[in-house]
Amino acid sequence: MAGYLTDYANNKVLDQLFGALTLTPPVSLYFGLSQTPATKSGTAVEPSGGSYARVAVPNDFAHFPTAGSGTKSNATAIIFPGPTANWGSIASVFVADSPTGGNVIAMADLPATKAISAGGAAPSIGVGALFLSHT
Repeated sequence: MAGYLTDYANNKVLDQLFGALTLTPPVSLYFGLSQTPATKSGTAVEPSGGSYARVAVPNDFAHFPTAGSGTKSNATAIIFPGPTANWGSIASVFVADSPTGGNVIAMADLPATKAISAGGAAPSIGVGALFLSHT
C-alpha cells in the first residue's frame, strides 16, 4: 500500500533542510489503524476497545532499510493485537511518534476497506507491504 508523509512530517523536514532545525527522530514508531481514509493533515479515527492498540516498531535500518528512489518500506511484518471486539471497517494505516496521541508522521490507504471483527485474525502489514514516499 502506497503512503505518504503528512504535512507535519513534511514541514519538519523542510525546516531541517531550510532553517537548520535539529530533527530528532523517535526511537520507536507506532503503527495504528484508522476508520477513515488517509489525509495529508494526518487525521485518523482509531478503533476503541477490543484490545486495539498501536504497535511499536523500533525505528532503525533493520526494520526500515535505507530509502531508495524516494521511497521507504518496512522490512518486518507489523502485527496488531487480536481483536476481542469489533473494530469496524479500517480504511487506512498510519505511523505516529507516540503510543497514544502524538503526531501522525505518515498515512496510507488500504487497497480496500477491511472489517475487523471480534475473534478474527490479528490484522497485519506484511514485509514490504507499506511503502512511503516524500510527496
